[in-house]
Amino acid sequence: MKTENKQRTIAKEVTLKGVGLHTGENVTMTFMPALENHGFAFKRVDLEGEPIIEADANYVVNTQRGTNLEKNGVKIQTSEHVLAALIGMDIDNVLIKLDAPEPPIMDGSSKFFVEALEEAGIVEQEQEREVYVVKDVITYKDEATGSEITVIPSDEYQVTTMVDFGTKVLGTQNATLEHISDFKTEISNARTFSFLHELEMLLEHGLIKGGDLNNAIVYVDKEISESTMKKLEKAFDKKKLSVKPNGILDNLTLHQPNEAARHKLLDVIGDLALSGTRIQGKVIANKPGHFVNTQFAKKLKKIVKQERRNYVPEVNLHAKPIKDITAIMEMLPHRPPFLLVDKILELSEQHVIGMKNVTMNEPFFVGHFPGAPVMPGVLQLEAMAQTGGILVLSTVPDPENYLTYLLKIDNVRYKQQVVPGDSLIFKLDLMTPIRRGLCQMQARAYANGKLVSEAEIMAQIVKVKGE
Repeated sequence: MKTENKQRTIAKEVTLKGVGLHTGENVTMTFMPALENHGFAFKRVDLEGEPIIEADANYVVNTQRGTNLEKNGVKIQTSEHVLAALIGMDIDNVLIKLDAPEPPIMDGSSKFFVEALEEAGIVEQEQEREVYVVKDVITYKDEATGSEITVIPSDEYQVTTMVDFGTKVLGTQNATLEHISDFKTEISNARTFSFLHELEMLLEHGLIKGGDLNNAIVYVDKEISESTMKKLEKAFDKKKLSVKPNGILDNLTLHQPNEAARHKLLDVIGDLALSGTRIQGKVIANKPGHFVNTQFAKKLKKIVKQERRNYVPEVNLHAKPIKDITAIMEMLPHRPPFLLVDKILELSEQHVIGMKNVTMNEPFFVGHFPGAPVMPGVLQLEAMAQTGGILVLSTVPDPENYLTYLLKIDNVRYKQQVVPGDSLIFKLDLMTPIRRGLCQMQARAYANGKLVSEAEIMAQIVKVKGE
C-alpha cells in the first residue's frame, strides 16, 4: 500500500431523475458529499430507517444483467455504471441516495453521471488516499466460461478489455484505457448493449421494463420474424423498427466501432470499485462479465486486507520524535512502570505512530515467564491504548485536564511473540470521526518487520479538572 494525493469528494449535492432499466421504476438519485474514508455507499431513502448499503464486493448477490447488491434484505440493482463514473472522475467518498432499488439507466452509459459530478464540483479532502500497488500478478478465471481477469504491475491504473461474442454481427473487439483521466472522453459514453436473442428472453421474463432504444444498443444476431418485430415495436413503443446495415436495431448510431468493448471496460471499472481500494496496476480482462469482475474484486479485497494488516509503517526510529517521554507524560497520567510508550513518531488528525523499546528490565518479566520472557499480550494492548490516548487527547487544547478511559476492545489477535530487545511500533488509525470525546481506532503493533498484535479499540476522554 502507498499513500498519494488527497482523497476527494464532491462540493455539493446533485440530483438526477430517470427510470431503472430492469424495474422500469421512476427513480430520483442524489450524489451527496461524504467524509474522508467513507468510500461509496447507497442509501435507500424510500425504505424505513433509510438503510445504507456500502459498495462492497461481499454484498454482491446476483450478477445477472448487472451487478446487484444486497445487505440485510435491502437491494441495489445495476450499480456498476454509477460506480464507474465515480472512479472515472477520480472521486473517493460519495453517498448515493435513491428512492428506488435501481439507479436511473439514463442512456445506458456513465455519461450523465459524469456530467452531474462535474456540475457538483470536486474538492480535495485532508486525508491522503491509500493505493494498492500491484507487485505480483493476480488472476481469477471462471473455468465454466473461460472469462479471466489479471492485474499486473504498472505505473498507474490501466484497463484493457478483450471481448469475443462469437457472432457475425459483433465479433472480437478490444478496448484500452491508458489513463483514468481519459475516462470521460474515451469510455463514459459507451452504452450498454444486448443481443436480440437475449432481448426476447428478457422481455418474456418481464425484465428491461425501463429499456428503450435510446439506452441500449441492440445487436440483431438472428432473423427477426414479423411477429417478433411487432412484439418489439410494442415493447419499445415504436411504430416502426428496422435493422440497419451494421446489424443494429433501429436508427441508433454507434459512438465508436468498438463501443461494446468500451462498455465492457466501463463495467470492469465499476465492478472493481467494489474492492474498496484504488489500484495501481494494469487490469487485463478477457471476456469480462459481472460475475468474473466481482469475483476478482472479492479476491483483490482479501489480498488488500491482508497486506494492509501486515503493512509495517516506514518510520525513522532515530529521527527526533514528535513527542519524547517528557512530552508524553505531560499528556498522559500514566507513570513508570505503567507508562508503556516511549516516543510519538507521527501524529495527525487521523492517525498516530508510537514506539516502545522492550528491555529485559521490564518489571513484568519478573513474574511472566521469567525463564523465557515474553511481553504479555494485555500489556501490548495497553501500550496501543496509551498511544491512541495521545491521538484523542491531541484534539483538545488542555489535554492535561482529561483522562482517557478504555470502553471496548474487539477483534484482538496476537500474531508473534514480543521479547526483550524488540522495538515495538504502534500505529493507530481513526475508524470513525471523534464525536463527544468518543474515539474508535484500529490499532496494530509491529516488531521486526512483522505484525505482532492488532485490535479495534474504543476510548473516551473525560474532563476531570480545570476550568
